[in-house]
Amino acid sequence: MTARAPGTAAPAIPGVAWGPGGSVLFFYKVTCPVCQLAAPAVDTFERSYPGRIVGVGQDAPEKLDTFSRTYGQSFRSIPDPPPYPASAGYGIRVVPTLFLIGPDGIVLRSVESWDREGYNDVSGELAALNDLAYRPISEVGDGLPSFRPG
Repeated sequence: MTARAPGTAAPAIPGVAWGPGGSVLFFYKVTCPVCQLAAPAVDTFERSYPGRIVGVGQDAPEKLDTFSRTYGQSFRSIPDPPPYPASAGYGIRVVPTLFLIGPDGIVLRSVESWDREGYNDVSGELAALNDLAYRPISEVGDGLPSFRPG
């Protein structure tokens, strides 16, 4: 199974509504080192485009809360407990995986692993959807690698 492809309908997730300016879904697991590396940078989506990002964590709610506090995530996360129905619906193979969902519920972009260029591209598209200034998620010299597989 591969991650849900751009141009396909985004499966509904209970408790998540697609915003009029697009939405970002961040699939992660608290024990994943690459998710831990990416989490503080991913929070830039919330600071730049408030209310547009939702985390989908493959863990219990209390573990998600601890992860958010530890790694500086200020955006809302919802649990995707075993057998991981949301993750299965999106074809998650690795975490982290990031999706940009258009206001019409269509997947516009997916990015697997930590990929600076991919995350920055999602930020640019989200900025354009909301008629806001672009803000990079990560830049050379910020201490993050350009890519790290999940």
